[in-house]
Amino acid sequence: MPTIVPAFARIGEENAFAVLARATALAAEGRDIINLGIGQPDFPTPPHIVEAAVKALRDGHHGYTPATGILPLREGVAADIHRRLGVTVSPDAILIVPGGKVTMFAAILMFGEPGAEILYPDPGFPIYRSMIEFTGATPVPVPIREENGFAFSAEETLGLITPKTRLLILNSPANPTGGVTPKAEIDKLVAGLARHPDVAILSDEIYGQMLYDGEEHVSLLTYPEIRDRLILLDGWSKTYAMTGWRMGFSVWPAPLLDAARKLAVNSYSCVNAAAQWAGLAALTGPQDCVAAMVAEFDKRRRIVVEGLNGLPDISAATPKGAFYAFPNISRTGWKAKPLANALLEQAGVAVIGGPDFGILGEGYIRLSYANSAENIRKALDRMGNFLSENRPG
Repeated sequence: MPTIVPAFARIGEENAFAVLARATALAAEGRDIINLGIGQPDFPTPPHIVEAAVKALRDGHHGYTPATGILPLREGVAADIHRRLGVTVSPDAILIVPGGKVTMFAAILMFGEPGAEILYPDPGFPIYRSMIEFTGATPVPVPIREENGFAFSAEETLGLITPKTRLLILNSPANPTGGVTPKAEIDKLVAGLARHPDVAILSDEIYGQMLYDGEEHVSLLTYPEIRDRLILLDGWSKTYAMTGWRMGFSVWPAPLLDAARKLAVNSYSCVNAAAQWAGLAALTGPQDCVAAMVAEFDKRRRIVVEGLNGLPDISAATPKGAFYAFPNISRTGWKAKPLANALLEQAGVAVIGGPDFGILGEGYIRLSYANSAENIRKALDRMGNFLSENRPG
């Protein structure tokens, strides 16, 4: 039997896909399952975007594209960034990638090696830690605390930086908590990073257009003093309901771009040609589809928060962004993953246990409100009945 290298034993998973598989299997057996586990908009991709892909295929866009992406799309991304953030970015600094994870993969590979340290949010997207461990680097969790509004603390983050720190990963609006870090805290962090000029920064802003209650997205791109070491992660999956299209983009500082391009050439060559033209249509076409989707998520958010806070021994902070709630279940007596498993198997509600997002996720579960209001209400009723009738064994 061939033996793979030890690094592969260190790769983790995104358990939301395992929960999705189990939920799908139960549904195939005839069970009525409500999936609040997967982080995927339940809206179809807007028709004008789909039509752009169909037209691209009919127009003969069937071949390879440059590894960095077609120039019209990179120009479209640059224009969109300027429109939304007021920041000028050269199309030559942009890399079109097959999904946001690819940007994480590239950035962490660049800076992760034995002896290095990489800071990442905890609780946070599980692929951060998985990829850090794969490289042999030491993962250093940055605590994301409920009492801090699920925002990172600049002081605490800066205090974790050592001479071994190579990369700092940030995420706001955040998965899994829905937390949004305020501008004043980001200002403090950027000011403090001046003392650590050798630390690269990966800013995951994939939920940057999904904010509520008047919150405004504060992009790390708006800080010129860190642009020479900042990698921006963004894309189409959440904003335009294009998860299955596998479309993302990243903005790279000049010293790192060619390394990212070479990694693209060596791994996936380029992104699907027709999908790139669809991505351009998304950016240049009407944006009312985005506003409508976020407005609907806002309605569901209110239903989720009110419903969760009415459940026995559960409290839920109000998320300010993304489409997740991260309720505190510690008073129920249940550990998070056993509760998530029991809710799926016994109540027919798929959620994700907090520890799947990090060590500090214990005591919480994640619910995605990317499902219909009707299903959300039904799921909350089922959860309430289950908690009323079942205590942990």
